[in-house]
Amino acid sequence: MTAYEVAIRAEAELGEGPTWDAATGRLIWIDILQSRVHTYDPSSGRRTVRTAPQHVGAVKPRAGGGLVLNLRDGVGLLDPDGAFRWLHHEPVPGRRANDAAVAPDGSLWAGTMRYDEATGGGTLARFAADGAATTVLPDVTVSNGTGWSPDGGLMYYIDTPTRRIDVFDFDGERVSGRRPLVQIEEGAGFPDGLTVDADGCVWVALWDGGAVRRYTPGGELDRVIPVPAPRTTACAFGGADLTDLYITTARTGLAAPHPLSGSVLVVPGAGKGLAQPAFSG
Repeated sequence: MTAYEVAIRAEAELGEGPTWDAATGRLIWIDILQSRVHTYDPSSGRRTVRTAPQHVGAVKPRAGGGLVLNLRDGVGLLDPDGAFRWLHHEPVPGRRANDAAVAPDGSLWAGTMRYDEATGGGTLARFAADGAATTVLPDVTVSNGTGWSPDGGLMYYIDTPTRRIDVFDFDGERVSGRRPLVQIEEGAGFPDGLTVDADGCVWVALWDGGAVRRYTPGGELDRVIPVPAPRTTACAFGGADLTDLYITTARTGLAAPHPLSGSVLVVPGAGKGLAQPAFSG
């Protein structure tokens, strides 16, 4: 058990998606329901906030600078000069964006869900640099954590209501052989965001579980980091050497939120993360 520190004291409604931007030395994170994109520079303490055009499920760096945004009505690009344009615009009434990740080849794997969380109302889709979209998984309920093994041969994925972390074989573009890696036990919360470390272990945030867990590539639980905010949403390694674990949290739906609900926490020296690719578009 490692003690956390408060990196950013905030009251995010639905804090999510921590992502280390190595090019700028900053952490990117979002508040989905407030349509806000935040950055944090741990070396200076400087923070920025930008309002997205609509509810934003995930934000990732682009290889040429700027950001790619998984938005309610599709995937958008923010250029380094601040100009916005759609890469893929496909509004679906009642549906919004959720978590996303960049694959080893630089494509964006972006999830959706319905606002009412109707079963099978979401998808996981792959977006190429030119905006071409391929549905990878239809009939998803709450598309969430996605990540790849260090050698790129496996993809991990969470559809939150299943309480599972699933693993697929990955050939560089397509997935196959879906199977469960971990089943989260009743009463421990629901798996939300995930990250994969340099040892190939999977770290998962537990919504309504107040914890981040680390599982070995074989699915064995080998570490638990308790978090005071019960709605723990996602985790990612950051810092110059990728050893600090950043953890986002949420306040939404809580009658009496913990004082740190909505803040970003950090566990210094928690492990060793993997450098994440930037979106190629």
